[in-house]
Amino acid sequence: MATTCVSDATAESNHAMREFMAARTGRPLFAEKRDAYERLLAAWAAASATAHTCQASTIS
Repeated sequence: MATTCVSDATAESNHAMREFMAARTGRPLFAEKRDAYERLLAAWAAASATAHTCQASTIS
C-alpha cells in the first residue's frame, strides 16, 4: 500500500497557516490579514505540489 509523504516544507507551511488562523479565531480577516493568509496558502500549495508517494513500511 502506498501512502502520501508530506515534505518538511508542506508541514511547515501547514503549521504556519494553522497558527495564523488560530491567532485570529472568531475575528474576520480584513484585507491586510487576508493578503498574508493568501501568501501562506500559496506557499503551502507550492510545497504540496512537490509531495511524492512513498511505500508504507510493514513490520514483520
